[in-house]
Amino acid sequence: MSFSLCTPRKIVALSAVIGCILLLHGYVHAQLPAVWNNLQSADARKPLTVTRYITPARIIKTTGNIVNAAQVLQPGTGQADLTGRNICVLRNIGPVKASLLLDFGKELQGGLQLITGMHTSGKPVRVRLRFGESVTEALSDTGGIPNATNDHAIRDEIVQLPWLGKFETGNTGFRFVNITLVDTFAELKLKEVSAMFAFQDIPYIGSFSCSDSLLNKIWRTGAYTVHLNMQDYLWDGIKRDRLVWVGDMHPEVATINAVFGDNPAVTKSLDRSRDDTPLPQWMNGISTYSMWWILIQRDWYYHNGDTVYLRKQAPYLRQLLRLLCSKTDHQNSEHLDGMRFLDWPSSQDSLAIHAGLQAMMVLSLQAGADLSRQLGDASTAAHCDATITRLKKHIPDANGSKQAAALLALSGLWPAEKANAILSKDGAQRFSTFYGYYMLQAQAMAGDYTGALNNIRSYWGGMLQMGATTFWEDFDISWMRDASRIDELPVPGKKDIHGDNGAYCYIGFRHSLCHGWASGPTPWLTQHILGIEVLEPGCRKVRIVPHLGDLQFAEGSFPTPYGIIKVKHIKQADGSVSSSIQAPEEVTVIRQ
Repeated sequence: MSFSLCTPRKIVALSAVIGCILLLHGYVHAQLPAVWNNLQSADARKPLTVTRYITPARIIKTTGNIVNAAQVLQPGTGQADLTGRNICVLRNIGPVKASLLLDFGKELQGGLQLITGMHTSGKPVRVRLRFGESVTEALSDTGGIPNATNDHAIRDEIVQLPWLGKFETGNTGFRFVNITLVDTFAELKLKEVSAMFAFQDIPYIGSFSCSDSLLNKIWRTGAYTVHLNMQDYLWDGIKRDRLVWVGDMHPEVATINAVFGDNPAVTKSLDRSRDDTPLPQWMNGISTYSMWWILIQRDWYYHNGDTVYLRKQAPYLRQLLRLLCSKTDHQNSEHLDGMRFLDWPSSQDSLAIHAGLQAMMVLSLQAGADLSRQLGDASTAAHCDATITRLKKHIPDANGSKQAAALLALSGLWPAEKANAILSKDGAQRFSTFYGYYMLQAQAMAGDYTGALNNIRSYWGGMLQMGATTFWEDFDISWMRDASRIDELPVPGKKDIHGDNGAYCYIGFRHSLCHGWASGPTPWLTQHILGIEVLEPGCRKVRIVPHLGDLQFAEGSFPTPYGIIKVKHIKQADGSVSSSIQAPEEVTVIRQ
């Protein structure tokens, strides 16, 4: 050990260093509360979702030089290793580029994990990844007439894969992935391919089963479609329209009420829409969407009974209702501004839109008056009632529109039987995925349960027939004619049901094949076939009246804040129905 005396210069320098250390310590200590607050803020954004790793179900097609392609169908560990065993090798040794087209078996939300081996270059290797909701979308280029896009989520990208490592990418909706080796004379050793499936890990509390296996599959598919869209917020689509569209939420929330019960994605989305829309603006720029917000609040309160949450909505709700009441003219007709919209298939029919808006005014003000009474706001409730009385003096014509006819029936402006004469014409032709729910509701009001069941079978069942594992943004049963399924390679002489159809904002491959607004049959089957109808907030009182139509039996469950309701209905030889019902003691069950 050596020792030397400190000179004055050294002492000064050492003092300066010590001073800097003390200052730094003080700064860090002072910043700790801010750092902690930032961490708390970050925790407030903690995602509601988890990630699971899914192995491909099958290889649809290989192109070019590929050895041991079947390896990618084996479950992986998520870890690269030095063994060099069990490797799929892609090589570009000529003009044809090596590619793998994979099917994960069902629609997923998330991305892709790739585990690589020791390819000969020892350097990163470029691959092109194309995610698709259909086989043909995964084979497509962006742009052009087929209209594949990267809107809202990147589904077509060129990335670099590491040598002997792990790579993760993607945040979109997909079932199919096409992996193409990009560079000439390149080699890629691929150990594993897994989908990173991001979803809320929540139980399916509600259930439905009946004597028709197709209806059972439709109920489950509607539930799964909404489940995929229940991310941190409630989206409309997981590939495109990864946004909170309030009107589109209404059938989604009906499905959540029937299947999952209380879920924070709903209230987060309702509050986000409220906070993003200072009055007198309309939510999403569409007057009906502000009205759907009211209807969702009413339905949510009746299912969950959260009075504290409802009271937080009171100031905005009161102003919104008074704004709506001001949108009537001296002829008792609505004169709503903003985008005048029901759904896309009806968007060119101004007469149908007026009829639908008149009905929506009545429906939303009825719901608003009910909520106002629950909140003790008698003045606003009376204002809504007076406006409803005026609106009912002007009854528009539906102009043959199934959308308008359904809303006119649900609002009480038309007898349900009159609406059903339009709704039952030509079966499921001129149905739509969004407003199909309200068409079914109006048919139930008219007592046409068998007709509604047949429309569910042909319309939503038609999507399943074409390979769907989730329900689509739009669908027309005429698309099925001479068309190939979404899980098939292009068939010469057949139409591509995905790339060759669509309209408005969803032309071609931009068309979303997982859209929550299309889930209507799920809550409809629970409400009308199982017969479970909520009568009082918090499910304190429910009515259970089954309507089996042409079914022999139906059974299922329904979530309430107090526990699960279970029902089973069996049709007897004389046509009557025998029912067994189990309900929490806090829930009063009315049977009629």
